[in-house]
Amino acid sequence: MSKQELFERVIQFKPADLDCYYPGSSQETFWRTAASAGHLEQDIAEIRAEGERLGSQPIPELTPELFSVFARTGSRLEYERVYFERRRRLNTYVFLALLEPDNAQHLQYAEEMLLAVCGEYTWCLPAHVPGGHEAAEINRYIDLFSAETGFTLSEISQLLGERLPLQLRLRIRQETEDRLFRPFMEQGPYEWETARHNWAAVCAGSIGAAALLSVEDPQVLAEILQKTESSMHCYLEGFGDDGACLEGLGYWNYGFGYFTYYSDLLRCRSAGDLDWFKVPKVQRIARFQQQCFIDGSLTANFSDSLPRVRVHMGLSHYLAGVYPGDVECPPAELRAPYTEDHCSRFAPALRNLIWKQPGTGQKDWPAASAYLPDAAWLLSRHVSPAGTFGFAAKGGHNDEPHNHNDLGQFILTGRGKVYAADLGSGEYTAGYFGDGRYEYDCNGSQGHSVPVINGRYQQAGREFSAAVVHAATDGAADELTLELTAAYEAEDLQSLTRTLVWHKEELPRLELIDNYRYAGVPESWTERFITWRQPEVLSPGAVLLPGQDGGGVQVTYDPAAVELQINEHMNHGHFGQKQVWHSLDFQAVRPGSEGSYAFTFQFI
Repeated sequence: MSKQELFERVIQFKPADLDCYYPGSSQETFWRTAASAGHLEQDIAEIRAEGERLGSQPIPELTPELFSVFARTGSRLEYERVYFERRRRLNTYVFLALLEPDNAQHLQYAEEMLLAVCGEYTWCLPAHVPGGHEAAEINRYIDLFSAETGFTLSEISQLLGERLPLQLRLRIRQETEDRLFRPFMEQGPYEWETARHNWAAVCAGSIGAAALLSVEDPQVLAEILQKTESSMHCYLEGFGDDGACLEGLGYWNYGFGYFTYYSDLLRCRSAGDLDWFKVPKVQRIARFQQQCFIDGSLTANFSDSLPRVRVHMGLSHYLAGVYPGDVECPPAELRAPYTEDHCSRFAPALRNLIWKQPGTGQKDWPAASAYLPDAAWLLSRHVSPAGTFGFAAKGGHNDEPHNHNDLGQFILTGRGKVYAADLGSGEYTAGYFGDGRYEYDCNGSQGHSVPVINGRYQQAGREFSAAVVHAATDGAADELTLELTAAYEAEDLQSLTRTLVWHKEELPRLELIDNYRYAGVPESWTERFITWRQPEVLSPGAVLLPGQDGGGVQVTYDPAAVELQINEHMNHGHFGQKQVWHSLDFQAVRPGSEGSYAFTFQFI
C-alpha cells in the first residue's frame, strides 16, 4: 500500500478510543464492575497481593553500575531483575488505580512510577544495544523493551486520562516521541524491521500501537504505520503456510501476541478497513498454541522454549472469538498467573483482564495429532483411560530462529511428566548468543536425543538439514521418517534414516529405528537419549525411566548390538537455576558399514 493510499485511509480513522477494547462493554463500565466479576476474581486477587508486597518497598534504582554488569561479565540477570521489578510496580499500581479509583495512594504510586520510567537513562536492555553503550548509541537504538515501554506508557496515558496531571501526560508523549517515533523515522532502518521472527512484531507492533494511541497528525501517523505494516509483512514471512512458530510457544505468545495487540488497535481505529485477521496465514498461526500442547501444561518445547507453559487467557480468548470453531479456548487451569511473566509486560497483562471471557474453555485439551509440513514437526496429544500422553518430533534445519542443533529430536511425556526431554532454553548470557552457542548442552546436539557419530555432533547452518521421507497421523499411530545424513559433517556417512512410530494404545509406546550406511566403518556410533528422570537399569536390554508414583517408561534394546552407559550432566536453566539431566548413551558394540538400532519406549 502506497504512503498516499495509507494516508487517505488514516484520515478516516476514528479517534483513539479504548472502548473498542472491551467486547460488549465500555472502559468505564468494565473497570467499575471488574472487581466483582467472578471470572476475574483470581487475577485481581493476584494484582492486589502484588500491591501489598510492593507497597512497603522503595522503587528499585537502575544504576550505572548495574548497567555495566553485562559489558563486564556477560550476565544479564542483575540489571534485568531490577528493570522488570520496576515494570511490575508500574503495572500493578496502574491496575489498582483503575480497579479502585477512590484510593488516592494507588494513583500516587502509579504517577511516581510513570515519572521514574520517563526518567530512565534508557529503556533498552544492555544486552540489546549494539556497538557499545555510549549515550549517543543508546539514544538512537530501539530494542524490544524500549518499544514495549513506549506502548505501555501511551496505553496507560489513555487509560488513566485526565486523572494524570497534564504535565505528566505531556512528558509521556514527549518521551515516546524522542525515544520511539523520531528514531524509528529518522535513525533506521533497524535490523529488526525486516526480521522474520518476534523482534519485528514486538518492536514495530509496539511502535505502531503507541502511534495509534497518541499521534494526532494523520500524515505522521500514516508514515509510522507504513513502516510498521512493512515489518508485519516480514514477520509473517517467517512462518510457513502451516503456521508453526519455529521459535517455540513462548515466542508465539510474545511475537504473535504483539502482532495481535497492534492488529486489534489498527482494526478498531480503521473501523475494520485494515484487518490483518482476514489473512489466511494469520488464522493458521492462531491455531499453533492448541497444537503445541501435548500433555496438560507440557508443550513441544523445541528451540529456546520452556517445557511447561501457562496461557495468556486474554490473547487466547480474543483469537477464539476472531476464529470461532477453529481456535480453541485453553483449559482454565492453564491460566498464567499475574506474576508469572518475569518481564512484567503491560500489554498482555491488561488484555488478560479485558479480553478474558467468562464461561469459556474446557477441562482438558482433547486428543489431537498434527503434522506441520513446513516446520517438519509432528505433534501428538493422546488421551486414553490411562491418562494423557504426548509425543513430538522434528526435522527442519539447523539455522532456525533461536536455533538448536536438534534434527531428529523427539519428546515423550505421560500423565504430566517428561520422559524423553528437550532441555529447552538456557540462561541468556552474552556467550549464549555468541560464537560458543553450541557449546551449551541445551543448544548443541550433544544435549538432544540424536546420534553421535565418531564422537562428533550435528553442525549449525542452513545446509545441515533433515529431509522428510514420510509423515502421517491417524487414529492408531503417528509416524515420522527423517533422512538425517545432511545434519552431520561426516563425509563417509552415506545415509542415516530415523523412523519414529507412536502407537496410540491405552499405554502407548514409541518405536524408534535408526538405519545407517557408511563408506568404511565408523570409529564409533552412539545412540543418545536425553531425560530428566534418574534411569534405573532393570536388566540387560531394559532400562526404566521411572515415574513419580510408580510406572514410567521402559526402554528396551538389543544388548548384543549396543552397550548402555548412563551419564549425569548439569544444565543452567533459563532463570539461572542448576538442573541435573541424564543421557542414555547406547554405544555400538561393533559398528560396521551398515547398522540398524531399534529401541522401544513403552509406558507402564
